[in-house]
Amino acid sequence: MPTMLAEFLPSIESIDREHWQALWASDYPFVQYDFLLALEQSGSVSKASGWIPHHLLIWSGEVPEEKGELILAMPLYIKSHSYGEYVFDWAWADAYHRYGRDYYPKLLNAIPFTPATGPRFALKEGLDAELFSEILIGQLKEESQRLGASSFHSLFPKAKQLELLENNRDILQRDAVQFHWMNDNYIDFDDFLSTFKSRKRKSLKSERRKVTQQGVEMRRVEGVDITDEQWHQFYHCYHLTYLKRSGRQGYLNREFFQRLAESCRESVMMVQAFYDGQMVAGALYFKDSQTLFGRYWGCLDQFDALHFEACYYQGIEYAIENQLKKFDPGAQGEHKIQRGFIPSFVHSLHWIAADEFRPAIADFLNQEKEHIQMYQKDAETYLPFKEVDNK
Repeated sequence: MPTMLAEFLPSIESIDREHWQALWASDYPFVQYDFLLALEQSGSVSKASGWIPHHLLIWSGEVPEEKGELILAMPLYIKSHSYGEYVFDWAWADAYHRYGRDYYPKLLNAIPFTPATGPRFALKEGLDAELFSEILIGQLKEESQRLGASSFHSLFPKAKQLELLENNRDILQRDAVQFHWMNDNYIDFDDFLSTFKSRKRKSLKSERRKVTQQGVEMRRVEGVDITDEQWHQFYHCYHLTYLKRSGRQGYLNREFFQRLAESCRESVMMVQAFYDGQMVAGALYFKDSQTLFGRYWGCLDQFDALHFEACYYQGIEYAIENQLKKFDPGAQGEHKIQRGFIPSFVHSLHWIAADEFRPAIADFLNQEKEHIQMYQKDAETYLPFKEVDNK
């Protein structure tokens, strides 16, 4: 067993940017130091918002004074609620409450407000991944117990890490379905549409025409070219839309987007919609070398089909033009299926500390899994492609 030291940090600022970045052999945008820092420095992630940073680092060495090399890092949060997670465990919290037990705090390995599959921890290359996954789980269990947390959870881990962590017999896996677009080496958007059945293809083309017929002009701007004024206009759209929909400001504030503009430009792309010379809507995307991620949207007025154009079709066009393999437009939304987004499984992992609750939650997840698998198969029958029969 290697000698090592584990520590939990109250902020991403407690570690040097270079140390954190050097360990992540991934350009997945949401684990980058600057993105996590923007969440914290803006106050979007904080004790007040119910997301207390508690990031885990494992170093070679045994005592703080003799810290060696950083060998593992995991973004981690102490949660006092379940908002902004997109894996719904409110029923579990209710069950705890009915039996006079506290479900919160809980320990959460996730990217705040971001239901996008990706790496959830980084391990130094060359180390035994199976061994260190056991060490990692041991550290999370110990810390959960020290904090009095009911559980720990890892949301939307990539497949390889899912497999490593779920091998532990105490870890429960939960499945869900999202709708993802896959690039089958399409030449352009028309090439993609050529795979549709005729009626579905005509419907989608008609939907896109509605946007231009209303006098709306669409533009795509790479992050490095987005002006301060355009960032300001986008936030105005986002904030107003959230306010109309929920009566709340939204999870992310103006300062968060300002910090994105300063430090995360390379990983973003903005779709802008103009009417009568004014920006009336915007969609903000993130990207890495393989995947486009649709994240935030806002609109100042009602325009027929504009949401579909800005959040789906512009993203598909961009992914084709830039030879990206996948487009993840965000959680939920069965209306994506008829537009060519494939029902795809996503996963989460859960450790429940209390022996009296773990079997009941495991039974629930097993039953839920059967329904999720049936739902995914049924959803596939509604895809618009020629080779898939529709109902």
